[in-house]
Amino acid sequence: MKNNTKSLKFFFLKMFATWFYFGKFPKAPGTSGSLATLPFVYALAYFYGMPAVVVFAIIVSFFGIFIAGAYAKELNKKDPGEIVIDETAGQAFSLIFAGTNLWLFALGFALFRLFDISKPWLVGWADKKVSGGLGIMLDDIFAGIFAGIIVGIVKFYYF
Repeated sequence: MKNNTKSLKFFFLKMFATWFYFGKFPKAPGTSGSLATLPFVYALAYFYGMPAVVVFAIIVSFFGIFIAGAYAKELNKKDPGEIVIDETAGQAFSLIFAGTNLWLFALGFALFRLFDISKPWLVGWADKKVSGGLGIMLDDIFAGIFAGIIVGIVKFYYF
């Protein structure tokens, strides 16, 4: 019975850490995880509005710290590429102000990926200096917040 419980726990850790296995894509798992987040966030924005996107981003961030940390520990790796729940959280933050505007969604996606890959300022600091589940999540959260601020500014001035 104990072995079945551990297997079930690992199954759920893997499912959420890889964001429903999108992180298992052999090429660009981070981009795959980000793309897999878009329709989910769009549906939240469409049916429930910005508050639901904010709540989703916060909940995924909070639980992602524990999920990413536990899954990385199970794999005995610092930050495995297949963990993309961090991309899910960051991508959600980048889309808070996008509403259901597809241009703003595209901008949020592109900016988030740019900041996540290039790791400017606090994004790079978090990636290098913070460890464990928080370290896995924090750089993407910062990248998403920075992208979201720009999306909000663009929305204010142009939409």
